[in-house]
Amino acid sequence: MFVLLAVFVGVVYATTEVPDPSSVQNAQTTVVYYADGTTEMARLGDENRTNVSLDQVSEPARNAILAAENRNFYSDPGISFTGIVRAAWNNVSGGSTQGGSTITQQYVKNAFLTSEQTFSRKFQELFLAIKLDNEYSKDEILENYLNTIYFGRGAYGIEAAANTFFGVPASQLTAEQGAVLAVLIRNPSNNDPEVNPEGALTRWEGVLDAMVEEDWVTTEQRAAAVYPPVLPRTGSNLGIPDGPEGLIVQQALNELRAKGYTDQQIFAGGLRITTTIEKPRQDAALAAIADVMQGEPGNLRQALVAIDPRTGAVRAYYGGPSGTGNDYAQAQRQPGSSMKPYVLATALQQGVGVESRRDGSSPQTFPDRDAPVRNSGGASCGNCTLVEAMTRSLNTTYYGLAYEVGPENVRATALAAAGLPETWQDGGLAGQTTLANADGSTGSAIGIGEYEMRPIDQAHGFATLAAGGVERSPFFVGRVTDTSGAVLLEYGGDPGEQVIPAEVASDTTYALEDVADYSRRSLDGDRPVASKTGTQGLNAEDNSDAWMVGYTPSLSTAVWMGSDAREPIRTASGSIIYGAGLPGAIWQQFMDAALAGTPEEPLPDEPVVDADREGPPASQTATPTTEAPATQSAPATSTQQAPETQVDTPQTSVTPTTPSTPSSSAPPTSSSPPVVPPVVGGTTAPGNGQPGGAGGNNSGGQQQPQAGTG
Repeated sequence: MFVLLAVFVGVVYATTEVPDPSSVQNAQTTVVYYADGTTEMARLGDENRTNVSLDQVSEPARNAILAAENRNFYSDPGISFTGIVRAAWNNVSGGSTQGGSTITQQYVKNAFLTSEQTFSRKFQELFLAIKLDNEYSKDEILENYLNTIYFGRGAYGIEAAANTFFGVPASQLTAEQGAVLAVLIRNPSNNDPEVNPEGALTRWEGVLDAMVEEDWVTTEQRAAAVYPPVLPRTGSNLGIPDGPEGLIVQQALNELRAKGYTDQQIFAGGLRITTTIEKPRQDAALAAIADVMQGEPGNLRQALVAIDPRTGAVRAYYGGPSGTGNDYAQAQRQPGSSMKPYVLATALQQGVGVESRRDGSSPQTFPDRDAPVRNSGGASCGNCTLVEAMTRSLNTTYYGLAYEVGPENVRATALAAAGLPETWQDGGLAGQTTLANADGSTGSAIGIGEYEMRPIDQAHGFATLAAGGVERSPFFVGRVTDTSGAVLLEYGGDPGEQVIPAEVASDTTYALEDVADYSRRSLDGDRPVASKTGTQGLNAEDNSDAWMVGYTPSLSTAVWMGSDAREPIRTASGSIIYGAGLPGAIWQQFMDAALAGTPEEPLPDEPVVDADREGPPASQTATPTTEAPATQSAPATSTQQAPETQVDTPQTSVTPTTPSTPSSSAPPTSSSPPVVPPVVGGTTAPGNGQPGGAGGNNSGGQQQPQAGTG
């Protein structure tokens, strides 16, 4: 067996051919495609490279990189035996296939092989590294490595990196500067000192300490070393498109990074990335936004996210006009009445049927609130079914229902449906409890949308309802191959988890089926669709956010509209913007175009939950009152507003009281409402419990006017 193994190794070694390093294309362009796998969306990797000879790289910089990556480079056989054993063990045990690699192995992987993380690729890397080490000098290998490696900011090779980060040629790099570049090799994005100054400094100190251990830097030089100034990042976008598709590319790349892909692989690995975005539907999204927003004020911002409920694949995505600017599809904004379906789903799980009746008169007071809750436009109904109250978006009914079933339970339903974590992971609310006040408690105003959600969260949550209560995480990347066509990643979505009972999702859908028609946003051919509008009030006169969210079994779409600074949003004619207005027009035009030519899909035609459908207790029944008159005409064009009784309109309300216990429905108090900063980096600063809360703000016990939802 030993002889056979030796013969096998000898044959493999003899037949392994090492490509000529001078003929290797150092940076292979990565191409991003639409879902059809042939239409290009982007070509990544700016050509920022100047090859240099090894003697054109300063010795301190060379030593810094050796200290960080491979101290024994000049004495090893080109491979790391411990790394190989570790890789083999991880492969057998199911762990990562990446072991500790020498510089020679890294060069082979980057220059000659694919990004596939398999044992066979590691085996091929082993023989190539050994043969390369035998056929070329160490200096030649190091030179080619230094000209191949990606340092971030679009810089390929050490000469480009020296100029990009320090404005000097590689020949003039100091040990301190070389250590900065050495730190970048493992993770160019995260170790950039402008992105992660603390982490970059810690790793930089480790490189200098290693240089002292190898006698490449004296203890005196180490003691005197200071972190060198680094040039600011420039406008290079690495090939990411300047238009709306750039935000899609960024989402796709972030998804790949989360799966373990490095920037070296992404920007210089020649990948072929097929996204889930369907070109016709993306075009339809852009057209709908352009058509509806033509001539409208420039301060208005929009987002649109469309998801396939059956898989979680994102089919269309618009987060803003700039591919490197704010991504409003990820912005945390108050969703208004588009939260009401989660209240209903929670009630259904507690045995309340959709035909159950509740008091929808306006105004009403509640035990957890020291000011009345009002309905939009003065609408009132003393004894409405929950379906009627949903269609007419009665705030009093759904605030009261949230109080009845428990706001924390509503929160749990919404978190499960939208796949949200317990705390926000990023954005202006990073670290804060999701769907809660700053102190972590959730009040009954969750029922009318006081706590922030993102457009992608609402598309996700409604997709869960569309899928019969099965939650599937949204994703942007369906397939990754290398230049030869070998599949590195194939993903069709997770199987999903039943987070809402199927009958509950069915009845919630049933309750949403009249909203589009009531809001004058029916789809072509009266195609069945479940939907909900949402409007977030800024004060007694103005709104700050407007939403339209809806779905068929095959497509869930959320549209948001607002501004950077949570300022009043109005049309060019000065009209207040409601959910069924401009956002509804965008949603309607997109859905019609996106679903054109597809089969009509039925929705539930009757409720299935066997629950009490009698009226509420006498103590809850108010004397029926008259609705506010619908004196406005229906919109003549897609950009006009629907009548006030059919959409979200302002109300005057006051803030709630402080809860006596964490489980109470009421929000906390504060002496005065905090100021809401503008959107920065595509998200908003903390806004939960701030002025303009849906149906009443949550800034504390101060009585202040503000708008509601409908």
